[in-house]
Amino acid sequence: MAKMQANQMRAGMVIEFEGQRYTIIRQNIMIPGKGNAIIQVDMRNIKTGAKKDQRWRTADTVERLMTEDKEFTFSYAEGDMIVLMDPENYEQTQVPKEILGDRLPFLVENMTVGVRLIEGEPVAMTLPEQVTLEVVEADPVVKGQTATSSYKPAMLSNGVKTMVPPFITVGEKIVVKTEDGSYYERAKS
Repeated sequence: MAKMQANQMRAGMVIEFEGQRYTIIRQNIMIPGKGNAIIQVDMRNIKTGAKKDQRWRTADTVERLMTEDKEFTFSYAEGDMIVLMDPENYEQTQVPKEILGDRLPFLVENMTVGVRLIEGEPVAMTLPEQVTLEVVEADPVVKGQTATSSYKPAMLSNGVKTMVPPFITVGEKIVVKTEDGSYYERAKS
């Protein structure tokens, strides 16, 4: 563990606070009209998954835990666990599904994922920024609608609904952002 100033915290870092380990989700520096700047931090308890908002003064110190980032290949899901394979030695590691939260539907077979480890224990997981999925349900194209910048709802092969441009049809593959499931572009063949 290493001490650092609160204003050095960034998303993805792991800290120890009140005897618990937390992953930083987002941080925001707020400068009030009077007084010193304050760091507003949204963080998630690694063990329980509970979110917590915490404020620190910029001069406060926190305990940063040293982490190791390692790449794994997603093999399959079993119950409430995700089974990952280490591409170097082919060993399998199990990670709880809740570690991904809302991004779980974007996990695709054989996808390379980043896993953050503390003392060999997985505490956070990152997906690639974008994933290619097939549109399985979408409203038909209405003539003249392509001239406007309106979007229409579509169902993707992973069960997620998203908004797509009017020219996208059923069966097409599109690229979506794993962060929020939003349309990025048509997949290039």
